[in-house]
Amino acid sequence: MNVLFVASECAPFVKTGGLADVIGAVPKALKAHDVSVRVLIPAYTALKPHLKAGKKMLAFDALFGGPAQVIAVQAEGLDLLLLDAPHLYDRPGSPYLGTDGQDWPDNDLRFAALAFAGAQVGRNGVKGWQPDVINVHDWQAGLVPAYLQQSDAAAPPVITTIHNIAFQGVYDASHLETLHLKKTQFTSEGIEYWGHISFLKAGLALADKITTVSPTYAAELLTPDFGMGMDGLLRARQGDLSGILNGIDLDAWNPATDTRLPAVYSARSLKGKATNKAAVEKRFGLKTGPGPLFCVISRLTEQKGLDLLLECLPHLTGAGGRLAVLGTGDPSLERAFMKAGSDFSGAVGTIIGYDEDLSHLLQGGSDAILIPSRFEPCGLTQLYGLRYGTLPVVARTGGLADTVIDANEAALTAGNCATGFQHPPGDATMLGHAIGRACTLFRQHPKTWAGMMRRAMAHPVGWDTSAAAYLGVYRAALTG
Repeated sequence: MNVLFVASECAPFVKTGGLADVIGAVPKALKAHDVSVRVLIPAYTALKPHLKAGKKMLAFDALFGGPAQVIAVQAEGLDLLLLDAPHLYDRPGSPYLGTDGQDWPDNDLRFAALAFAGAQVGRNGVKGWQPDVINVHDWQAGLVPAYLQQSDAAAPPVITTIHNIAFQGVYDASHLETLHLKKTQFTSEGIEYWGHISFLKAGLALADKITTVSPTYAAELLTPDFGMGMDGLLRARQGDLSGILNGIDLDAWNPATDTRLPAVYSARSLKGKATNKAAVEKRFGLKTGPGPLFCVISRLTEQKGLDLLLECLPHLTGAGGRLAVLGTGDPSLERAFMKAGSDFSGAVGTIIGYDEDLSHLLQGGSDAILIPSRFEPCGLTQLYGLRYGTLPVVARTGGLADTVIDANEAALTAGNCATGFQHPPGDATMLGHAIGRACTLFRQHPKTWAGMMRRAMAHPVGWDTSAAAYLGVYRAALTG
């Protein structure tokens, strides 16, 4: 089977979050099921060097403001189709934001172009390779089925995958003509969303099947609290919706072979963890203490519940815990965590920014990782934490609920099947209670803690099961 992925980012080439990790990992996992995946992504500035070694597959004389071409490239074990449109993608900043931190004003054109090219490749193939299925990811690729619908020519079925429904690509209806969309598509059954154009709504309404990144999130999306205005549509399409749990790249994230760590370790021998912990303490200016060393590796936003964590810092530090924070995001939260580093000197350390090497060190050297999200489609950092024996303390929502077994009394007495700690989302008091449980268990029951670490490290977090589930959805779409 041939599958075309259309997405806005792909690790390790361009990454702003978990979407990129998924796009970089799933095609490799699907190879074991005889599925050939090609990934269409924009040729951002960081990807320009790869174009020289590629082959031109498709050309556009004028693609939303300028010439463009699709270049096939093989790199990092992936078959990429790079949409080379310098007028849209060759610019400083992130894939979505300029250097001023604001959305690019032409993001509608930039990602409409990606979807338009995806529809063209999907319908006609590229030089002998024809996709049987198109899998589009998040709002940036949501217009693919809308563009396919504009032609009477046969087209492959489309699967839309929701990685985070909070981002919907909503634009003024006056952009309809500019985006080469037909007025007949601007209906409640199509791309219209409360009088606006929604890229994500197009992907959800017009796709053959819909997936999201965890079973619990799939259920949550059917409710007004989590559906972000799309819950009615998703309830209507509930029979086409599947929740497929994300996984991680087991080669890139392996504490036994991770060259980014000062000391490697495994479930059989955890000794290297202490060496890594000392390195984290030194890097973040933390003193040793009787409680666990917690870490945060995250976007600093209210969605991630990190404002709640600020309320819990007196409790965390009072119980002997320490905290190392790595992240960037809301300026007010950045300032608050930097201030916490001063207010709780030696107990809290903050580094603003993102550093892949440092994120590996934090996973390899911390005792626990905090993920108090108000909602979380799946989450990957808790999976990395499990893999590295860094016990997750998570809100009971989305994929966090699906991947972490709470260390409650039942779990601890029934052969200790626990792998972390859960708490209700959106409540600082309950987050503090979970932190307190972790601190008490760490201090008073070190053997139980070590057993949880080993159990966490044995928990399946790869892509094998989920890749088979994706294949099942693709087959269902093909058979109607």
